[in-house]
Amino acid sequence: MNASTQKMSLTGAAGRIEAVIDAPSLADGQSPRGVAVLAHPHPLFAGTMDNKVVQTLARAFVACGWQAVRFNFRGVGATEGVYDEGRGEMEDLLAVVAQTAGDGPLALAGFSFGAFVTSHAVAALWPTRPLEKLVLVGTAASRFTVASLPPEAHERALVVHGEADDTVPLASVMDWARPQTLPVTVIPGGGHFFHGQLPLLKNLVVRHLRS
Repeated sequence: MNASTQKMSLTGAAGRIEAVIDAPSLADGQSPRGVAVLAHPHPLFAGTMDNKVVQTLARAFVACGWQAVRFNFRGVGATEGVYDEGRGEMEDLLAVVAQTAGDGPLALAGFSFGAFVTSHAVAALWPTRPLEKLVLVGTAASRFTVASLPPEAHERALVVHGEADDTVPLASVMDWARPQTLPVTVIPGGGHFFHGQLPLLKNLVVRHLRS
């Protein structure tokens, strides 16, 4: 992705987790703003940490001074294990957080299936470790039971969806968000993978991270 991308091998409940960390360019003596852990789309439908939307999210975090950690869920790439319908994948995500984020500021982001998994990770982490920022894109609310966000997390969360998403209809995300009074940012004409609109997606995320 860039000259500051480093490969990592982490340990999860199912074995090795393949990951990379994208580091920001910082002035001498300056520290990263924090660590952002990013979750990719569905493992059984070619989802990987190199997905273009996930890389776009990573670029947005890096541009704002965050270290961005991308990783492959179990059964994808060199990550060991097999698909577990989101349960084991949340274990993978929490293992990555535990091994890369230390005690400093933490952000989470996920795309599609990864947003579903991230929602449950937020619910698990929030009582002991509130997040600085949260980004959910193309949240797979029509296909999985997405966890509600803690009310205190709403002002730190950005939920983005494409108006013309034919993989996850916008209506299903609104049905998830409505009971929470959780705002959803809709990209007009946007599809599930935001073809031709990734620069806009990046700008929305950067704006959120800088707010």
